[in-house]
Amino acid sequence: MPQTAAVNRRIVLAAHPEGAPKPQDFRLEQVDVPVPAKGQVLLRTLHLSLDPYMRNLMDEVGPSYMPAVPLGETMVGGTVNRVVASEHPQFRVGDLVLGNAGWQDYALSDGRDLRPLGEMAQPSLALGGLGMPGFTAYVGLLDIGQPKSGETVVVAAATGAVGSAVGQIAKLKGARVVGIAGGADKCRYAVEELGFDVCLDHREAALAERLAAACPDGIDVYFENVGGAVFDAVLPRLNDHARVPVCGVIAHYNDKRLPPAPNRLPLAMSIVLQRRIRLQGFIILDHYAGRFDAFRRDMGEWVAEGRIKLREDVTVGLENAPAAFIGLLEGRNFGKQVVRVADA
Repeated sequence: MPQTAAVNRRIVLAAHPEGAPKPQDFRLEQVDVPVPAKGQVLLRTLHLSLDPYMRNLMDEVGPSYMPAVPLGETMVGGTVNRVVASEHPQFRVGDLVLGNAGWQDYALSDGRDLRPLGEMAQPSLALGGLGMPGFTAYVGLLDIGQPKSGETVVVAAATGAVGSAVGQIAKLKGARVVGIAGGADKCRYAVEELGFDVCLDHREAALAERLAAACPDGIDVYFENVGGAVFDAVLPRLNDHARVPVCGVIAHYNDKRLPPAPNRLPLAMSIVLQRRIRLQGFIILDHYAGRFDAFRRDMGEWVAEGRIKLREDVTVGLENAPAAFIGLLEGRNFGKQVVRVADA
């Protein structure tokens, strides 16, 4: 279904997934391009961000910090957009903005959710290292993890949008960084390109033993974004007064019920108590008012100076967003997953 100036293509939630999402859980539709009323702008989507949190919003019920996507409605998501029509005094045609247009070619906004971007050589970075994932890494690591020079920081999904930023910021702060990633190529990239001290392939056997060898002095900060077997391997290695920022548990997003296994909660809570571990979940939406300006300044400088490297995994075409999202949940992406919907 090709894109045209008269048709708005959108991808809607067709069914609530049973476990892992499948292609038939999504539907590509054609509707009319909306017309902005007074106080609104019409946005053209250039780049769409795909992020693990979207899986939680596909379920029919369940607690969440964002409303679930109703059946038949457009999938939500952060976007980089061009203003193509404006009835808003603060936005002009041609402005490049960061928005929340979701999985569609065009969307309306009253401007309250838009952030002007100016002109960027690579606007999609505003969805990754210079945007929400990078901000998540910055706040979680520095405000909650608080790494000190010489400490050991472990991060899973080490070459993803969040994990890669966590590891590089930790190195800037003088920490020793151990990454965990899926595959030899990703682990090699984490060490050779991103500067991690060690990276372990979680697909290989005996992760707990290899992690113990890689962290002979224990773990002072574990940035949690995966859960599952990785957390099981990390937990016994946490030092007294370790800090564990929790921004996600992607290994469990497709779970419909607790996995059939021994109840490990008593052991986990005993370790948290005995070692005085700080285990804190956080939602990055809570931190924009107080910390985003500092993040934008610091990360902008680090990237411009080449001290932090950003990598994207770009899928071309809105129609390919479902397959890319399914691959993201399976760990097939290498870097921040972005969909290029239209040319800038």
